[in-house]
Amino acid sequence: MNIDEFRAELETRLLIEKQYLTQEASSVNEQERLELLGQFNEKYKELIKRLANENGIDLNEPYAAENSSDSENLSYGQIILGKTMSVYDRLSDELYEEIINI
Repeated sequence: MNIDEFRAELETRLLIEKQYLTQEASSVNEQERLELLGQFNEKYKELIKRLANENGIDLNEPYAAENSSDSENLSYGQIILGKTMSVYDRLSDELYEEIINI
Protein backbone atom coordinates (compact mmCIF):
# COMPACT_ATOMS: atom_id res chain seq x y z
CA MET A 1 0.00 0.00 0.00
CA ASN A 2 1.48 3.32 -1.02
CA ILE A 3 1.08 6.52 1.00
CA ASP A 4 -1.78 7.86 -1.15
CA GLU A 5 -3.75 4.62 -0.72
CA PHE A 6 -3.02 4.73 3.00
CA ARG A 7 -4.31 8.32 3.15
CA ALA A 8 -7.50 7.41 1.28
CA GLU A 9 -8.23 4.45 3.56
CA LEU A 10 -7.53 6.54 6.64
CA GLU A 11 -9.89 9.25 5.39
CA THR A 12 -12.66 6.70 4.87
CA ARG A 13 -12.26 5.29 8.36
CA LEU A 14 -12.04 8.76 9.94
CA LEU A 15 -15.26 9.76 8.19
CA ILE A 16 -16.99 6.81 9.82
CA GLU A 17 -15.59 7.80 13.23
CA LYS A 18 -16.69 11.40 12.70
CA GLN A 19 -20.22 10.28 11.88
CA TYR A 20 -20.30 8.08 14.96
CA LEU A 21 -19.08 10.90 17.22
CA THR A 22 -21.57 13.34 15.69
CA GLN A 23 -24.39 10.94 16.55
CA GLU A 24 -23.00 10.49 20.04
CA ALA A 25 -22.85 14.28 20.52
CA SER A 26 -26.62 14.55 20.36
CA SER A 27 -26.98 12.43 23.50
CA VAL A 28 -24.38 14.11 25.75
CA ASN A 29 -24.03 17.47 27.48
CA GLU A 30 -22.01 20.40 26.14
CA GLN A 31 -18.80 19.61 28.07
CA GLU A 32 -18.86 16.01 26.92
CA ARG A 33 -19.35 17.15 23.32
CA LEU A 34 -16.07 19.05 23.44
CA GLU A 35 -14.37 15.95 24.83
CA LEU A 36 -15.42 14.17 21.64
CA LEU A 37 -12.78 16.22 19.80
CA GLY A 38 -10.12 14.61 21.98
CA GLN A 39 -11.60 11.21 21.25
CA PHE A 40 -11.42 11.97 17.53
CA ASN A 41 -7.74 12.86 17.88
CA GLU A 42 -7.11 9.55 19.65
CA LYS A 43 -9.01 7.67 16.93
CA TYR A 44 -6.80 9.33 14.31
CA LYS A 45 -3.65 8.09 16.05
CA GLU A 46 -5.13 4.62 16.62
CA LEU A 47 -6.24 4.31 13.00
CA ILE A 48 -2.77 5.20 11.73
CA LYS A 49 -1.27 2.47 13.91
CA ARG A 50 -3.97 -0.04 12.95
CA LEU A 51 -3.67 0.63 9.21
CA ALA A 52 0.11 0.45 9.40
CA ASN A 53 -0.13 -2.86 11.24
CA GLU A 54 -2.68 -4.25 8.76
CA ASN A 55 -0.38 -3.36 5.89
CA GLY A 56 2.89 -4.47 7.43
CA ILE A 57 4.27 -0.93 7.75
CA ASP A 58 6.73 -0.22 10.53
CA LEU A 59 6.06 3.41 11.44
CA ASN A 60 9.57 3.76 12.88
CA GLU A 61 11.31 2.45 9.77
CA PRO A 62 13.05 5.06 7.61
CA TYR A 63 11.00 6.05 4.59
CA ALA A 64 12.71 5.25 1.29
CA ALA A 65 12.53 8.67 -0.36
CA GLU A 66 12.43 8.89 -4.13
CA ASN A 67 15.06 11.60 -4.02
CA SER A 68 17.95 9.91 -2.23
CA SER A 69 19.83 13.21 -1.92
CA ASP A 70 17.45 14.35 0.82
CA SER A 71 19.53 15.11 3.87
CA GLU A 72 16.63 14.48 6.19
CA ASN A 73 15.75 10.86 6.93
CA LEU A 74 12.10 10.65 7.86
CA SER A 75 10.28 7.63 9.19
CA TYR A 76 7.14 6.16 7.65
CA GLY A 77 5.25 7.51 10.66
CA GLN A 78 6.45 11.05 10.03
CA ILE A 79 5.64 10.85 6.32
CA ILE A 80 2.17 9.43 7.03
CA LEU A 81 1.44 12.17 9.58
CA GLY A 82 2.55 14.79 7.10
CA LYS A 83 0.42 13.37 4.31
CA THR A 84 -2.69 12.82 6.44
CA MET A 85 -2.75 15.82 8.78
CA SER A 86 -4.81 17.88 6.31
CA VAL A 87 -7.46 15.14 6.28
CA TYR A 88 -7.53 15.10 10.07
CA ASP A 89 -7.69 18.91 10.27
CA ARG A 90 -10.58 19.13 7.83
CA LEU A 91 -12.60 16.39 9.49
CA SER A 92 -11.96 17.63 13.02
CA ASP A 93 -13.07 21.14 11.96
CA GLU A 94 -16.24 19.64 10.48
CA LEU A 95 -16.82 17.64 13.66
CA TYR A 96 -16.35 20.74 15.80
CA GLU A 97 -18.89 22.69 13.74
CA GLU A 98 -21.37 19.85 13.88
CA ILE A 99 -21.14 19.29 17.63
CA ILE A 100 -21.37 22.95 18.62
CA ASN A 101 -24.48 23.39 16.48
CA ILE A 102 -26.45 20.58 18.11
